[in-house]
Amino acid sequence: MDSRTTQLHNWLPAALQQGFAQMGWGPVVEGKLAPASADASFRRYFRWQAGPRSLIIMDAPPAHENSEPFVRIAELMQRAGVRVPRILATDLEQGFLLLEDMGSQTYLQSIQAGEVSAVQLDQMFSAAIESLIRWQLSSQPGVLPAYDEAVLRRELALFPDWYVAHERGRAFNQAEQADWQALQTLLLDSNLGEALVYVHRDYMPRNLMTAAGEPGVLDFQDALYGPVSYDVTSLFADAFFSWPVAQRNAWVERYWQRALAAGVPVPADCDIFMAQARLMGVQRHLKVLGIFARICHRDGKPHYLQDAPRFIRYLRDACEQDDRLQPLQRLLDSLGMMA
Repeated sequence: MDSRTTQLHNWLPAALQQGFAQMGWGPVVEGKLAPASADASFRRYFRWQAGPRSLIIMDAPPAHENSEPFVRIAELMQRAGVRVPRILATDLEQGFLLLEDMGSQTYLQSIQAGEVSAVQLDQMFSAAIESLIRWQLSSQPGVLPAYDEAVLRRELALFPDWYVAHERGRAFNQAEQADWQALQTLLLDSNLGEALVYVHRDYMPRNLMTAAGEPGVLDFQDALYGPVSYDVTSLFADAFFSWPVAQRNAWVERYWQRALAAGVPVPADCDIFMAQARLMGVQRHLKVLGIFARICHRDGKPHYLQDAPRFIRYLRDACEQDDRLQPLQRLLDSLGMMA
């Protein structure tokens, strides 16, 4: 066992007592601990199980991960009526959290396994939209950090700094740099012109647990206060599974209809919102390409770049739908980025 696992085993007995008490399970029984999942950060997850009873342990090394936002934002989401795991025990100093287990099947896994019919898929995404709208309606300024120009620019910089430099092994030439500046101006003017709400930042099928009724929402610790189109764009332009353009657009339009009716501050004109969502998507896709390249070249996890063609296809799709993205079209061609 590594040192973190040893710490976890020492911490777990008292945490289980708290967890059992909160779940109303009576005395603690002996169970087994097994890896549950890992993500692109330093966090990893374990599942403790004894018969039908199971709990999740988050291991987030404090030197690399701050778990305080997870605890704080979980409370925000619960108050908004979003289904998130109950936090049963915390040790922020050591970086351990004991959580309710919301199951082992994500939306992504259900979809990839071919286990959902068209009707079930529609119901799943309808529930995800309703949960997202509830989260957005609870938004208040000054509660979460701002998803402002500095953050958006920092994210965009990941593309030249990591994808172009490390994956492509080059830098922008003069013409490419001019196109990059023009593209950034276009994206930021649109992104910063949107209404502001709470933004999950990774609201996608990999972070939604398949369940009856509302989905269980995970990985919300990086939430910010920012552009209203961001989360719905993430939901339907997924990092690990692709839908046809027409299907993506239809789902985003369905969100817009429901959000407008519910009082979320989306534009009253659907075409304006769809254009905003498209440019928000471009910002995210460029960021994700940079992040995946960084995870590969810095952190030694090359499998993330297997999904790079998906994001290049998203960028190509956006260029086909919006003449304003000609600088992006030229960049993709110049860099030889083919889906």
